[in-house]
Amino acid sequence: MATRKLHLNVNLLHSGVYASAWRRPESDPHAGFDVGHYVNVARVAERGKFDAIFLADTPAITDRVDYRPIQSLEPTIVLASVAAATTHIGLIATASTTYNEPYNIARRFATLDHASGGRSGWNAVTTADAAAGRNFGLPAVLEHRARYDRAKEFVEVVHKLWDSWEDDAFVGDKASARFVDTGKVHAINHRGQYYSVDGPLNVPRSPQGRPVTVQAGGSGDGRDLAAAQADAVFTLAQSVEEGVAYARDLRARAVAYGRASDSIVILPGLATVIGSTEAEAKRRQDELWELVPIEYSLARLAGTLHVSPDRLELDKPLPDLPLPANANQTMFLGTVALARKDNLTVRQLLKALGGGVGHRFIIGTPEAIADDIETWFRAGAADGFNLMPDVLPTGLEVFVDEVVPLLQRRGIFRSEYEGRTLRDHFGLERPPSRYAKRAGAAIPA
Repeated sequence: MATRKLHLNVNLLHSGVYASAWRRPESDPHAGFDVGHYVNVARVAERGKFDAIFLADTPAITDRVDYRPIQSLEPTIVLASVAAATTHIGLIATASTTYNEPYNIARRFATLDHASGGRSGWNAVTTADAAAGRNFGLPAVLEHRARYDRAKEFVEVVHKLWDSWEDDAFVGDKASARFVDTGKVHAINHRGQYYSVDGPLNVPRSPQGRPVTVQAGGSGDGRDLAAAQADAVFTLAQSVEEGVAYARDLRARAVAYGRASDSIVILPGLATVIGSTEAEAKRRQDELWELVPIEYSLARLAGTLHVSPDRLELDKPLPDLPLPANANQTMFLGTVALARKDNLTVRQLLKALGGGVGHRFIIGTPEAIADDIETWFRAGAADGFNLMPDVLPTGLEVFVDEVVPLLQRRGIFRSEYEGRTLRDHFGLERPPSRYAKRAGAAIPA
């Protein structure tokens, strides 16, 4: 039986996870709009034998662009450029199920899979942002359950389209003038509550069969979507116990859908600030924090919690807050959990969040960070992590040069890539086309 190995992605957040990362002396303020920056970070991650880079996306300006960079370049186009400059690193991009159509997404990611030799992954998210909705002519955000019901069917249609060409449908026989075996290209004839799609896709089956499907969400609806259809999950947890509980719940849900309990790779977010000593790491944290305007941090936190900033008193704990019914519940729950766990004041919480992110932070030496990662991994709280270095590329370079060798010496992280595709890196099987003829089996509609 193969030894379980750690998985590492880098969440490529423009200049870094800190709102102030772009203000560091070594940072280029223009980096977030420069494809060369993404290529550079991807090459560093590939040198560290990372599984993938990940680009988040929101189809609107939802942050204070007067204070910090935003994710603005269309991620699959950026990743196509990254694919041409790399050989192994996986390429995961976010695309919303709320403001796209299944056919477009299936075609886009199948194309990226062909262009990269089988390295693409789709992070399927619902979008709860009112600003995004207005950009698509919608006056209000779809209700939470409706967004997830729609997303579940959306992913199902995308998977059907990816399966609509069998592996050997392309013939390309010059002598017989036979280009494609049309008997192995199938209409999907999907008729559902939200979508009516004939198919087939106009792109042949891609190197991975299906690009990797990722889901990011911690609500009950999000977990159910992940359990039914995701290959990997980007999640949020502030403690080992919370991570273990999430993993158990998700794996139980997967089994209920007829899937193997280990068929989903669980990757909590992890932000890092690294120093050669603990004092140096804390000094770096303080320097980054001092460059974040307090009014920005407070407004960002208020937005995550869906309250007015004037309800948050800097030197008092968070007030009791209801779970927002129609917003990003994952970030809300993670942020509140961090505040309650350590009984933080709002000011302390803002510093712990680095100016607004809700994921877990580690501030320490390479050894301390390797210890923490190993603890979570061996406890079953994570299969790996979606890393968010404090500053890019420098924070990632230190991680690759100082933390990765420690993980390799402990025998939990690869020293070399063992395959070429993102499915290979994640240890996932290549799925067969659901439409391929099997002995005694009918082709499903």
